[in-house]
Formats: sequence, C-alpha cells, structure tokens
Amino acid sequence: MGLLDDARNIQRKDPAARSVLEVMLLYPGFHILVYHRIAHWLYRHGHFFLARWISQRGRHKTGIEIHPGATIGSRLFIDHGMGIVFGETTEIGDNCTIYHGVTLGGTGKDTGKRHPTLGDNVLIGAGTKVLGPVYIGDNARVGAGSVVLRNLPANCTAVGVPAEVVRINNKAVNPADDLDQQDLPDLVAQRITALDQRVSQLEKAAQGELPPTATQVAARSNPLLRPEPDGPDKR
Repeated sequence: MGLLDDARNIQRKDPAARSVLEVMLLYPGFHILVYHRIAHWLYRHGHFFLARWISQRGRHKTGIEIHPGATIGSRLFIDHGMGIVFGETTEIGDNCTIYHGVTLGGTGKDTGKRHPTLGDNVLIGAGTKVLGPVYIGDNARVGAGSVVLRNLPANCTAVGVPAEVVRINNKAVNPADDLDQQDLPDLVAQRITALDQRVSQLEKAAQGELPPTATQVAARSNPLLRPEPDGPDKR
C-alpha cells in the first residue's frame, strides 16, 4: 500500500489531479518517490554507488534531488518539485507537504547528522531553505521564501529571513492540508510600521502637536533671539 497510498494522497491534496492513474503516470513528485524507495533500499544494504546512480537518474528525470540516505515517511506530497534538494541525513515525517525550490540542506562540511528533521504534517513553502540539523515540530508551517536556521516548535507558523515564529496553536486545521500560503504576516511591513510610529512619537515629543513656525526655528538657531528665562534670579 506504500506507493499507492502516496499516489492517493497526492490526488487528494492537488485539485489539478483528476485521478490516481494521472498521478502515477504524470506527476514527478510521485516518480521521485519510486526512485527513492529503490535507492534507499540499496543504500541501507550497502550498495552506495548503485543507490546514488538510481537517485541521480531520478534527479535527471524529475528535477528533484533526494540523497538515497534520506529517510522519508509515508504520504509525502511534493508539489511540482523542480529544484528540490534533500540531503543525506534528512528525515521527513508522515503526511508532509513540500513545494518546489525547497532545500533541506547542510551548512558546511560537518559530519554525522547535518541535515534537517521534519515532524509529521509539516508544510514547507516554495523556495524555503532549511539548513543544518534543525528540527521542525509536528504541524508546523513555514512560509514561502523563508530561511530556517534554528529549531521550530510544533503547531507554529514561521516566516522570514531568518525565519521567526509568528503563530502558535492558533488554527485547528491540519497545516499539511491547508495549501493556502497567502494568509501569512509580513514581518518587514510590520516592523516598518512600528518604526514609523516610533518616529512620529519622537517628532511629536520634540516639536509638540504642531510643527514650529519659521520664527521659532530661527529663534532656536540664534541665541540672541531666544526668550530670557523667567525666575527670581533674573537680573
């Protein structure tokens, strides 16, 4: 039931897929899973060269590069898929959704566990880069174009470069089934707005409710025109 279950999952999640047969014959996201199942079996049994050869054949056929050492759970939905890269020690849980242009890669020439781990029901938006041995918790959603460099908790939404958590436990839907990536906050716009409000407050504190007149500006710049201080010591 493994590959058939994968095909049915793709057909269920992709509104453009009209049948399971269409998915099995025409979808590169399904084809690469077939290549990877073979390559991963060979890799686990010590046939490293042959495993890599199979994975490279899959790369040339689909535009998706998955190292044969990567561990992938059931019902992975790779949408479009072109430009996707999974490193050797990548681990992906069940029922995840990954869009085109995603990299689950390392940060250098480290050895051992050096690639990301994804929990179950994780959604990774188009063009996202997840680098290093970071962990992304169950039901997390990462917005398109983000760069993830540190662990993300379960049930969160993260966006930005580097990615920051902007929501946790605020939706009851399964993120892997929610393919709408437009409902995400714009961190840059929020910070610009906050900065603009801060500048306005500082200007208001410096010049009062109304801008100074030309006479007031001239008086500030010329000590002779400034009013003398009032008080008992005035001579």
